[in-house]
Formats: sequence, C-alpha cells, structure tokens
Amino acid sequence: MKAEVINPFLESARLVIEQVIQVSPSTGNLGVKTVEFIQDHIWIQIGMTGQLNGNIMFGIHERVALRMVSVMMGGYVLTEMDEMGQSAISELGNMISGNASTILSNQGVSVDITPPKVVKSEHVTSVFPQKALSIPLVMDGIGELDIQVMIS
Repeated sequence: MKAEVINPFLESARLVIEQVIQVSPSTGNLGVKTVEFIQDHIWIQIGMTGQLNGNIMFGIHERVALRMVSVMMGGYVLTEMDEMGQSAISELGNMISGNASTILSNQGVSVDITPPKVVKSEHVTSVFPQKALSIPLVMDGIGELDIQVMIS
C-alpha cells in the first residue's frame, strides 16, 4: 500500500469539510494502524473497485458526527444519531469519496465507489483485523474525522 493513495481522500475531505461543515480542518500525522471499531464511534465504509481495490473507512466519534450533522442541517441540533443523521453523515462520506475518485480519474486511475454503509461500533459482529493508512483531520470546535484507507 502506497502512502500517496491517501492523498486524494485527504484533499477531498478537506475541501468537502470546508464547504459543508464550514471549518478548515488541520491534518494530523499519517500512520499505519490496525482498523479497530472503537466504542461510541460511527464508521462510514466505502468500497472501491477498478484499478484500485479495497475500502475506505471514515471513523468519527458519535458526538463529533452529531456536531457535523447539526451543521449540515443548518444548526438543527441532534441528540442521537437517528435515521436522518445517519443519512447525512453517510452522504458526507459519499461526497468525500466521490470527489476523491474524480481526483484519481484526473490522475489517470479508473475507479468506482460503492454506496456508503454506516456502521455503529455496537453493531460490529466481525473482527476486521486489517492494516490501514490512517490520517486524522482535526476540526476546531468539532473534533476529529479519521480517514483509514485499505486499498491495493
């Protein structure tokens, strides 16, 4: 897995978050980590096929996801991640991944993405012991979004 594979997702996530959440995220440190479904987190999983194959996971603490969705919904405050909230956070993952696939296409890499799948930590039934390139985006006053790329 090459580190440059994460760059289109990082670039896209920064752009989409600036437009939709209206905050300029800062970038944490790139690393390799084992994907773990952490308590009180929501995961947006997007599959990728074509010249690159694998999964992209966006990990967000549920409290952070609620803040992001509230901003996306014009300030309407959510207290729990209901169906509407899951739909909104899912669409955020879709926007980031769609934009990243366009960036990849412009670089001559042909890929397709699958629809986003929202997974809550308490609903995970299988162990996912896979290594991922991981980089956090820190949004001041909101929290972190962890981008994990498992693509070959």
